[in-house]
Amino acid sequence: MTKPGLIVVALGGNALARRGEAMTAEAQRLNARRAVAALAPLFLADRRLVITHGNGPQVGLLALQAAAGPRDGCYPLDILDAESEGMIGDLIELELRNVAPRGYQIATLLTHVLVNADDPAFNAPTKPIGPTYDEARSHEISELHGWTMAKDGQHWRRVVPSPRPMTILQTSVIARLIEAGVMVICAGGGGIPVTRLASGALVGVEAVVDKDMASALLALELGADHLLLLTDVPGVYLDWNDSPGRLIATAPPGTLDHRTFASGSMGPKLEAANFFAGATHKRASIGHLDDAEAIINGDAGTTIDASTQELSLQS
Repeated sequence: MTKPGLIVVALGGNALARRGEAMTAEAQRLNARRAVAALAPLFLADRRLVITHGNGPQVGLLALQAAAGPRDGCYPLDILDAESEGMIGDLIELELRNVAPRGYQIATLLTHVLVNADDPAFNAPTKPIGPTYDEARSHEISELHGWTMAKDGQHWRRVVPSPRPMTILQTSVIARLIEAGVMVICAGGGGIPVTRLASGALVGVEAVVDKDMASALLALELGADHLLLLTDVPGVYLDWNDSPGRLIATAPPGTLDHRTFASGSMGPKLEAANFFAGATHKRASIGHLDDAEAIINGDAGTTIDASTQELSLQS
């Protein structure tokens, strides 16, 4: 019997911390429940899934909490990445267990991602994390903690280095779990960034890897059949600021230049989708969390597909 195709599903940070919503434990639990409900039609239909997720709001909050506490409790970002990966993975896994058939195997795996210590991103922080501020408060936060702040839409947020992922160190472990029938939650928040010293030893670094690029790399390394990037908008628009905008249905890899889209939202998703679809000639889709099943079926969202000859719009 042929096994169903493998789908790597990347849940945006908004899956557990919706825009403008208080980041309480209960709010994140309810949002995890909503995310799992959107994915349920896929795994209940025996599709094989690997789930990744963002951590931008959560890791930023953890950094604030650490900075407000005793000085010896101010942990670096790689440890906070691990903490947020475990916390969010716990919320998602529990909600999956509440709807999956009895005996369904699920595992959350802390995941290390190798990055280059000389990546230029370390000298040019761009990854927004944590809550939003008005401009005056952002300057206060910057002076208080020595953090880099940047404009994010109408507000300001802390930005940190986001080096490009080179490889996922636990790929073989994840592959063995998948082969054993386990649904794996991994590479949360882009994974825990590490570099390798000249001695060969691994060390954590102060950064947050982009979740979408890490998910695309994971999908490539696992030989996945589809990369599904879920967020809080229906897909990629040609004219986002117009009303109504023109929603793209399909496009060949590279047709949509990710650099022309917002670096804090759609830009990284398009870069990841172009990378995966171009490298594998398989599909990468971007769309709303609630449309997950329809996107997989080709009825919603934006799909980057090498078999497509030209850009088309949703009717």
